[in-house]
Amino acid sequence: MVGEPNPDKVKAARVRAEVLSPERRAEIAQKAAAARWSAKLPRATHRGSFKEEFGIDVECYVLDDQHKTAVISQRGMAATLGINVTSGAAFPRFLASRSMAWAVDAELKQKIENPLKFLGGTGGVEQPPKPVYGFDVTLLIDVCNAIIKAESAGHLRAESHKGVARQAHIILSASAKSGIQGLVYRLAGYNPTAEEVIAAFKLYVQEEAKKYEPEFPNELYAAWYRLYKIPPLARGKPWHFKYLTVNHIYHPLAQSNGKVLELLRALKSRGGDQKAKLFQFLNQIGARALRIQLGRVLEMAESSPNKDAYERKIVERFGGQKEFEFIIPPPAETLEAAH
Repeated sequence: MVGEPNPDKVKAARVRAEVLSPERRAEIAQKAAAARWSAKLPRATHRGSFKEEFGIDVECYVLDDQHKTAVISQRGMAATLGINVTSGAAFPRFLASRSMAWAVDAELKQKIENPLKFLGGTGGVEQPPKPVYGFDVTLLIDVCNAIIKAESAGHLRAESHKGVARQAHIILSASAKSGIQGLVYRLAGYNPTAEEVIAAFKLYVQEEAKKYEPEFPNELYAAWYRLYKIPPLARGKPWHFKYLTVNHIYHPLAQSNGKVLELLRALKSRGGDQKAKLFQFLNQIGARALRIQLGRVLEMAESSPNKDAYERKIVERFGGQKEFEFIIPPPAETLEAAH
């Protein structure tokens, strides 16, 4: 009769089962259960990473479900926000902390506690399908709003929390700008390339990041006041800082990279306010290099007991820098530096 099991096959299966060890039978049962479970999961049709374009190792996916859900891995959610990633649980653990829990509403909490399960991998021999946990990328916007809410209430006081709040502001603003731009593109019938989408989002991220990046840390000025025994002014900065900035920050930067120096020389040949152009160049094009240089000089200044020790470090580290013999002018002659 159609549909009835073949007695011979059933008997053969029983014989094989009796021959197999309990461990082997358990392994086969587990694989069968995993296959049944996997068949119910959505699959990732596309996979990418933020690593090359944004410098953070965050995996992202597009699923084959009805909504073509864009997904970021659970670990990636934490990394994107600048949360110290020690495990996949870092993201939900941060949101469940005392500082954040009150700002996470019931709906957001439920989504965080129930991450999406889907099959990643290409399906080939080298990358067999495997279950991956992640979140709809739009959840990141809800989380950013919760973080900003906690920040506004004064609950994010730790330095690490301040960094997370800053990331939330940047992500939220850049995503909003990129999203509205994309909407207009679609309504106008323009289909941007992947490169254009990535470039636009990077531009928005850079614009937002500038709002939260003080160019020169106050700690550096405090160290220069101490080392050079300069009396603080009631307003503005003493004229000495102008020369320290040019000689200890800008000139080493220009000399440290051939391309940077070449660009600076090109700017000089055009005439105009060279110092303003140099400052503008470093902030618009070499912002990262400027921050690194400021960090180096700050470490030298704070670790030096006096001016001579500090300037020796400058000469040893960068070379070609002359020691400063400042003549402290009378108070009436002090000038405010450009910064």
